[in-house]
Amino acid sequence: MKCFINLDVIIASIMLVALIFLTFLGVITRYVMSQPLTWMEEVQMFCLIWIVFGAGGAAFRYGNHVAIEMVVELFPKKVQRYIEVLVSIIVILTLLYLLYQSFGFISIFVKSGRSTSMLEIPFSLIYSIAPISFVLMILNHIYVFKNNFFSKEGGDN
Repeated sequence: MKCFINLDVIIASIMLVALIFLTFLGVITRYVMSQPLTWMEEVQMFCLIWIVFGAGGAAFRYGNHVAIEMVVELFPKKVQRYIEVLVSIIVILTLLYLLYQSFGFISIFVKSGRSTSMLEIPFSLIYSIAPISFVLMILNHIYVFKNNFFSKEGGDN
């Protein structure tokens, strides 16, 4: 697990740096040189998709996803623990479903052979980050839940 712990952050960070650089380059070539780079939008789209999916696992790890904790906090401490378990099971099942669907989504692009118009980057490559990200999200969610659940076990009961 430790070897993958920052893979999502590394992917998202590299793509963010590339996106910033490419956007700056795009502004320079368009407005200073009056020669816009026609392929720029495709690469920026690629970077943005990889940033979003790459950061998803990190958001799970650091607890930055949207949560409705007020409702859970209305219940007694012992009930809150059961609700946390139920929510974690639902989240993992949802991520497993999205992982399964992402393979079908990518297979459509593989079968059709669709690619971007300028650089001919296969859409299957662009969206291949989705299943990778869902696996990392699942691993991060299990890792964080396990650490939080077992660290609270002694003090709350």
